[in-house]
Amino acid sequence: YTLFIQFTFQIYCIHPKMPVVRKILLHRAGLSPSIFNTSSASILRRNIFRHQNIKISRCQASSVRTSFASLTPAALFRPQDILSSIKVQGHGFEQRREIHHHTSTPMSKVCKDAKTALELSGLKSGDTVAVGGFGLGGVPETLLNSLSSWENGPRELTIASLTAGVDGFGLGRLFEAGKVKRMISSYVGENKNFERMFFTGELEVELVPQGTIAARLRAAGNGMPAIFTPAGAGTMYANGGIPLKYGTDGSVALVTEPRPTQIFDGKEYVVEYALRPDVSFVKAYKADTRGNLVFRGTSANANPDCAVAGKIVLAEAETIVEAGELDPDEIHLSGVYVDHLIQAEDNEKRIERLRESTDGQVGDITGARGRIVKRAAKEFKDGMYVNLGIGIPTMASNYIPPGVHIELQAENGLMGLGPYPDPSKGQRGDADFINAGKETITPIEGASSFCSSESFSMIRGGHIDLTVLGGLECSASGDLASFFIPGKLLKGMGGAMDLVSSPSTVVLAMDHTAKDGSPKILDKCSLPLTGKAVVDRIITDMCVFDCDKNNLKGGGLTLIEIAPGVSVDDVREATACSFKIVDGEIPLMED
Repeated sequence: YTLFIQFTFQIYCIHPKMPVVRKILLHRAGLSPSIFNTSSASILRRNIFRHQNIKISRCQASSVRTSFASLTPAALFRPQDILSSIKVQGHGFEQRREIHHHTSTPMSKVCKDAKTALELSGLKSGDTVAVGGFGLGGVPETLLNSLSSWENGPRELTIASLTAGVDGFGLGRLFEAGKVKRMISSYVGENKNFERMFFTGELEVELVPQGTIAARLRAAGNGMPAIFTPAGAGTMYANGGIPLKYGTDGSVALVTEPRPTQIFDGKEYVVEYALRPDVSFVKAYKADTRGNLVFRGTSANANPDCAVAGKIVLAEAETIVEAGELDPDEIHLSGVYVDHLIQAEDNEKRIERLRESTDGQVGDITGARGRIVKRAAKEFKDGMYVNLGIGIPTMASNYIPPGVHIELQAENGLMGLGPYPDPSKGQRGDADFINAGKETITPIEGASSFCSSESFSMIRGGHIDLTVLGGLECSASGDLASFFIPGKLLKGMGGAMDLVSSPSTVVLAMDHTAKDGSPKILDKCSLPLTGKAVVDRIITDMCVFDCDKNNLKGGGLTLIEIAPGVSVDDVREATACSFKIVDGEIPLMED
């Protein structure tokens, strides 16, 4: 009998008089005795080498051949004898390596460039690729640029990423190169070319809540086929019907199918299947030659989640050091998840929204918008953990009441958001520290960073006390619409579906009417919902409503505060639903 293990992945185990020995050999390799094919050869290679704590990297070794013709049958029961002599043939070296039981030999996973890594990944047309990054932070620029410029390379790809980036950079280059058939993302509002391609039928777009994308990736990495999440339950997202593709004439050509749901303890949850990409692109701040990765600030985002999920993982790092130079406790992601590593050559690290302050001060916000912002800040209570949405809600952090200390969370991976960087104090905008609105920020003392899946675990698990966010419409029963105007506006739900479905208190801060004067507070929302019966309080430029979303007091809205110079009749005229009024004199909002 002779067993050859080669990187051509062909197995020969041919002695007909040794069926028991053959069966034991294959059992040790994790294979069925009846299987002799390419995929099982890959498993055989991985399991035999991992049994001996040996990693042969395809970046360095092009072939491995082991001959056992001289071994006795008894030796086949001892892996240390089976692996006593392995000949490794690779790129530029050939040597004989003595291997003993419990001996570990560090092998480099570093490839010479992105093109080599892409070729080794086996990426082909029609594959699914998970790409790390949030906005322009933590984007694997080198790998994306190489794939975008790969002539006659893979096309018709499905890309899964938290956001769609911007025109002419990162993912934007993939769209412009015509490489992408479908995009799975939570927020695409900043990419104008992307939006044009969607509404003209050149691109399919599957909008998925940000936390759900991260959780589906993590589930795949954990070997779990599906998860249950409250995000999107009771909305068009779960019920189906969101446009996936438009025709060239602007008509809807393809819509999403209904997602299965299940009730637990009286609450509806959406069944979401694990997202297992064929290849993942990951960006790290630092790595060692064994593929162990370190991230920095909010640039971690979904990079670790993409890494654990991918069948093949390509990582790029700004700095690569030798194995052993990183302390085990500073490593964020084990090299077990990384197949090939490259030096990040393209490190433009654009800043999408550079925001700065002077001596810690930000210009005062006045008028109707200022009234909303200042009133929203009164919702902060000492010791709260708070998530603030993009726009008006974020501005409220500039008006935290005296004596109140809160910690702000950004769903892209930071607890402890501080003020905008102050150049007068030597601070500069840093692409690795941004908030959910992609604005530059500084971390406070005691801040912590983490990946996207952990961030949304905090949210879904009820560890965030208060969520303040904006919206397009709100109903009298607390339904919220905030992410999509069919045929007109494509933004995406971002992390809003996860946030509003969590146990935290939800405050909506928005203008009372639209730009054309039409009401935004309705008896029933006309736009696709972000969440059903989720809003606890509505703060507008005209008034403050409490929302009885759980129907504990008969349901509906109650007017509890009113703006100076605004009458109850004014509020009624601007509100397309009935409401109750608080007993006694109505308190005034701060002007």
